[in-house]
Amino acid sequence: MKYIQLGQNGPKVSVIGFGAWAIGGMNWGKTDDEISKNALHEALDCGVTFIDTADVYGFGHSEQLIKEVIKERGKGEIVIATKAGNDFYNADDSDDEGYGAIRQTYTTDYIISAAENSMKRLDMEALDILQLHSPDTDKLEQDDPWEALYQLKKDGKIRYAGWSIQSFQETEQSHILERYHELLDCIQVRYNLLEREAEKKLFSLSEKYGVGVIVRIPLLFGFLTGKFNIYSTFSEDDHRRMNLSREKLENYVKKLSEIQPLYNHFSEDSMTVTSLRFCISHQACHTVIPGAKTPEQVRENCLAGDLGPIPEDLIPLLN
Repeated sequence: MKYIQLGQNGPKVSVIGFGAWAIGGMNWGKTDDEISKNALHEALDCGVTFIDTADVYGFGHSEQLIKEVIKERGKGEIVIATKAGNDFYNADDSDDEGYGAIRQTYTTDYIISAAENSMKRLDMEALDILQLHSPDTDKLEQDDPWEALYQLKKDGKIRYAGWSIQSFQETEQSHILERYHELLDCIQVRYNLLEREAEKKLFSLSEKYGVGVIVRIPLLFGFLTGKFNIYSTFSEDDHRRMNLSREKLENYVKKLSEIQPLYNHFSEDSMTVTSLRFCISHQACHTVIPGAKTPEQVRENCLAGDLGPIPEDLIPLLN
């Protein structure tokens, strides 16, 4: 496993992290807590030191599982990043596009309260990283969420401040990074071989200001592992029923031919490994957080951390 500092001011982390959404037990089909904990243990055994979660993942369950594993292992150099802003405490019975009853709440008091609840679930005196969880632009234009991050830092309740940028808004929301780069230690962004919008403007800004970059959705919900085709279906409790719908799968399959030369060059490696290596190849990117529900998935993900970035001279195979 290779390690890197998360931006100019952030902590040292493994280049392959552990995305802990799926182990929350919601939105990804059936899970088993013991298998999920074994997956976390496997990640730590493979040298992973960065775990990304959110309070809304399983409505607190993901954080609780992480706490149990850390209690068994000891925290050591492990860095845990969580998120706040998707309010499941005060939501009504409406369904948020298949993700459960949640609503965006970014008032100062709410973000501080949510952070304190995460501290309790994780059994931490201070959160390593707290990220605003993909808010709409109008929420980001308000002072409240930024005042919350500032106050939490000032009070010693978070070590680093982050912002998870809303999917498909990588360019549209980039002006927010220019405005708040002095407060932000890191950002999290959707980026993979088929979705490279962040390269247009966001990555150059993050480099300019020394802000760390965490890459999410690197395997496009599993599509870039090669496991799915246009006929793949998902259970009603799996968000991929929407995010990998028949229409979207058909579109992704068409685009796949454009990046096939890169996979062909690394034919001895799995699509998973090559896809993850790409995500840490851009000089602005520091760590990538593929999700995993089993130890086997973790081991394959971590192979990318052993091999490191794809050599720069091979990136033209994608252009």
